[in-house]
Amino acid sequence: MTPHPQSTGSFASLISDIATQVEDILGREFKSRGFDAKLAPLYAQALVGMVALTGQWWLDVRRPKKAEVAAHLVNLAWHGLDGLEAKPRLIGHRKS
Repeated sequence: MTPHPQSTGSFASLISDIATQVEDILGREFKSRGFDAKLAPLYAQALVGMVALTGQWWLDVRRPKKAEVAAHLVNLAWHGLDGLEAKPRLIGHRKS
């Protein structure tokens, strides 16, 4: 019988762990693109916080559908407020 991993940490510690992993990924990407890698922690916290808080909100309201929420999060993260698309869709959910 394989033991199942159990999460014993708080929501905050889980989010912090995820942000640390995202920070590592962003740090490498920033370096490869010539950006200041020292800013990776800031961007990691911003992205993870945006997703985590939106996820908590969605658990209360359960609308719009998860895929639509994800599309809007990606839209905001990818385009910023200045380049938002009016009706964003996830790539796997785009009509042909």
